[in-house]
Amino acid sequence: MSEVLHEITPLMDKDALYIADRHKKEFAYPIHNHEAYELNFVEHGAGVRRIVGDSSEVIGDYDLVLITSPELEHVWEQNGCKCENVREITIQFCFGMVNEDSDDFFSKNPFSSIRHMMHEARKGLAFPLNAIMKVYDKLDRLSQIQDRFTALIEFLQILNILSLSEGAYTLATTSYAKVKVEDDSRRILKVKNYISEHYMEEIKLSTIANIANMSDSAFSRFFKLHTGKTLSDYIIDIRMGYATRKLIDTNESVSEISFACGYNNLSNFNRLFKRKKGCSPTKFREEYKKNKIII
Repeated sequence: MSEVLHEITPLMDKDALYIADRHKKEFAYPIHNHEAYELNFVEHGAGVRRIVGDSSEVIGDYDLVLITSPELEHVWEQNGCKCENVREITIQFCFGMVNEDSDDFFSKNPFSSIRHMMHEARKGLAFPLNAIMKVYDKLDRLSQIQDRFTALIEFLQILNILSLSEGAYTLATTSYAKVKVEDDSRRILKVKNYISEHYMEEIKLSTIANIANMSDSAFSRFFKLHTGKTLSDYIIDIRMGYATRKLIDTNESVSEISFACGYNNLSNFNRLFKRKKGCSPTKFREEYKKNKIII
């Protein structure tokens, strides 16, 4: 039985968009997921905690996130927000599959950048302030547009502008979001697949470098160049993704999860988990379950 509310959205089969533009004093809706894709904008929400999968961040005055996975749970929690006039604009839609091989709406050439963005947003995609400001005026007036066709075109403009902006970053880890590992480099893809299959074991640099047919030092530089992370940090992120998923989905003890994710030293696991998630594994599990409802 799931501990995440599966929301039935107001979208009907033939609807293109559902737009909710509201002002609120508090965030009280529980953590949830839904079939529809969602672009969610929050204004004057400084202090609110945004949770998307195993990502937890306290937002500033402006926040904009795109989510295109029906399984990825998310919530905006009141946390330390003191503002009594927070604006939240939620746009839900069901067109445009995230499978890049599908022959759907966004598979056509003019939408290539949007298709890539939608694909990345399976893990949740947060946009920086400069990108938010580029679409702010369009978001601001979208709910006031009466003509459905015009509203849809305006929304596509928003998606296009966001897809061409720089600085967006994914939220949930690949292993937590259960997203297929991908990479443009065949060498890196082979390495990522190996790590995904052997994350519970000791993984040595020499073994990974050998898979890529490179020296240890050359591979370390190559991996950092392609991923933006050191090999060690990448392995930690993958293991922590699996660990957070186990903390949520199972009743296994922290020590059992630590061992299952490749850490024989519980203290080391706890230290790394707190560094990455900002709290202990036990606290993470307690906070997650505290804000959930059983359906």
